Amino acid sequence: MIVLASKSASRKAMLTDAGVAFEAVSADVDERAIEQALGDAPPATVALELARAKALAVDGGGRLVLGSDSLVVVDGRRFDKPRDKANAAEHLRFFSGKVMHLHSAAALARNGKVVWSHAAEARLTVRDLSEEFIAAYLDEEWPEVGYCVGVFRIEALGVQLFANIEGNHFTVLGMPLLAVLGALREQGELLS
Repeated sequence: MIVLASKSASRKAMLTDAGVAFEAVSADVDERAIEQALGDAPPATVALELARAKALAVDGGGRLVLGSDSLVVVDGRRFDKPRDKANAAEHLRFFSGKVMHLHSAAALARNGKVVWSHAAEARLTVRDLSEEFIAAYLDEEWPEVGYCVGVFRIEALGVQLFANIEGNHFTVLGMPLLAVLGALREQGELLS
């Protein structure tokens, strides 16, 4: 059994559906401080460092700890989870008609040492969003999308935001699951 350093419903569902036994423990990490310390580092680097920090923040008692993070960049601007519903609407207005670059990263740590990490990117083309759609969408999806970078749950109404998606489905869900499963096999946690 591994430790998932997250309370993310999406990440928990991915692991459960893939048959990975885990215990979920929230990682106490100051994400904004890490991002600030990294300055203008590439988004994939930031996502990787956040995933590593989360994996290291939880004591797995000798078990593997899985940390994961997602980061959204649109027009060169990095976005975090929205502060509130009004901020979510601002994000959606900014995303409208643009390409969203979603960087998802994962890291495995054991006994305070990162033993594996990986980042992946998906490109999501946001269709032109009307004010009416944004309001109706947030009325339906808030507060759940408030916990999501990019203000969407692809497995729910969030799929309606996009005209095109390039990249792995699991990366879009928030974790490069296929790479994680491969690493878990290499670490002896899953059968080969």
